Amino acid sequence: MFENWDDLRIFLALAREGKLTAVAKRLNVSHPTVARRVKQLETTVGARLFDRLPDRFVLTAAGEGLLGDVQAMEEAAASIHRRSAGMNGDTLGTVRISAGEAMMDYFARNLPRLRHNLNCIEFELVASHQLANLSRREADLMIRDKVPDLASIVTRKLGAANYAIYAALDLAVAGASRDALRKMTWIGFDEEHAYMPGQAWLHEFLEGKRPAIRTNDWQVLHEATRSGAGIAILPCYIGDADTSLRRIAPLKEVVAEQWLLVHRDLRALPRVRAVMDAIIRLFQEDRALLEGRQAVRRNSKPALRVVS
Repeated sequence: MFENWDDLRIFLALAREGKLTAVAKRLNVSHPTVARRVKQLETTVGARLFDRLPDRFVLTAAGEGLLGDVQAMEEAAASIHRRSAGMNGDTLGTVRISAGEAMMDYFARNLPRLRHNLNCIEFELVASHQLANLSRREADLMIRDKVPDLASIVTRKLGAANYAIYAALDLAVAGASRDALRKMTWIGFDEEHAYMPGQAWLHEFLEGKRPAIRTNDWQVLHEATRSGAGIAILPCYIGDADTSLRRIAPLKEVVAEQWLLVHRDLRALPRVRAVMDAIIRLFQEDRALLEGRQAVRRNSKPALRVVS
């Protein structure tokens, strides 16, 4: 019989991390506490669970056998946590939303509309292009441009986001020919983030050359473009809404579908359902902006067309 279930939690963390220091940091406990708990668990089960290598801990055969059971316990606990939230019919509480940096910027600008008649709900906005674990409630709702292969997830297509080439209003652009645009200073993503929308098009357009300025964050890309450092591909819901930018060329071939994801155990929870409805309504109302079809601003110049 296990008297302390925290020992199993530490065992699972060490199996995943492989190092005492990483587990201590992750669980906010001391290094000696992790070592003592692991030793205590090994005494309880009567077997060595880890081989102590010079640079990491590796599961033994006994540890591998225990791992599956502990993972099942973790999933059962997470399921109880989700279901207990779903049993609460109150609209009060917190809803955590995860989205990429660019989409979260759009949400932040539209919080008054999102929270209209929802002031009883607290919003937590998590800006990250890494997938949140909905099963462990790292987020209640997630917006992504692709549907990940995840179990127990319910999806709803919100619409599509179009992209275009943007520049600061006072940045000189010689013309719309491919040669003219290739001579411009481009701002783009680094190689690790080459999967971002528009970057494959840019790589082909520049014939394999890398953008002169590279980043790993949409907000940095946006600010660098605003500063006049160069031109960049931005989602129209950011570029068209920024009066300091002008659209210099549309990119009909760069479109990213937007999907709303929720765990099936939480979709009927009143506060989650209310926020889902608000997000769906926002996307419906802003469909023209998201698709890059809003009216041209009076202070902007006509968009150019990339020609060969």
